[in-house]
Amino acid sequence: MPDAAAALARRLWLPLAAGIGYAFLYVPLVIVVVYSFNDSRLNAEWVGFTLRWYDALFHDADMIFAAGNSLLIAASASLASTLLGTAAGVAMHRYPSRLLSFLVLAPIAIPEILMGVSLLIFFVLLNFTLGLVSVALAHIAFCIGFVAIVVRARLAGMDESLTEAARDCGATPWKAFRYVTLPLIMPGVIAGALMAFTLSIDDFVITFFTAGAGTVTLPLQIYSMIKIAVTPEVNAVSSLLMLLTLALIIIASKVSPTLLRSQEEPAP
Repeated sequence: MPDAAAALARRLWLPLAAGIGYAFLYVPLVIVVVYSFNDSRLNAEWVGFTLRWYDALFHDADMIFAAGNSLLIAASASLASTLLGTAAGVAMHRYPSRLLSFLVLAPIAIPEILMGVSLLIFFVLLNFTLGLVSVALAHIAFCIGFVAIVVRARLAGMDESLTEAARDCGATPWKAFRYVTLPLIMPGVIAGALMAFTLSIDDFVITFFTAGAGTVTLPLQIYSMIKIAVTPEVNAVSSLLMLLTLALIIIASKVSPTLLRSQEEPAP
């Protein structure tokens, strides 16, 4: 009996530990979503269900303006970092170099506050006006490494003989990359683009240092609001931001398998 009890305890230990870990991660998020429907200006207690905080959010001109800035910056940063990160990932795969890997991946390892301060000093030395452009450039700088990692991992699992066969058939390096390599690594490119968009739209530390006076993004607007109190309107915008992130994850999970299936179809 003691042995059976010990075996049962060992079997239950891992699910219990996993449940506690997941609860620690997701229960606060559930609370944020639930209290975004709370019919009270304070989050001290549940009063009743209401949608008025979402209505107030969509009529808040400052919040809408900040969200527009964040979307514009995230779209620009994800597009540029995807192009540059894909090129960097291909270069890291085909021309392995410690220096190249260090230059591409260093922004990931550097603490955000250090990178934010260094970029601020860099822009000041160049006499570059801080604003949306400086924030977008800063986001591109730290998103390139994330895209490069995903693309390089995708290239590591690719059959290089397909590219070599295209070259043997007379394809130029660009055509071999465009018609053979790029379609095969496209799931990685899409995943990298979605990751860059997600990292950019909710970044606060680097944005705080490079935004300048008068430039407001969604994280900065939320920060200015919670200085007073965490109101249900803050919970509402946080819930919508989580919904956007989940939508991007679902899109990535739907698109990548489709691309993979289309590649596995036999040629006619």
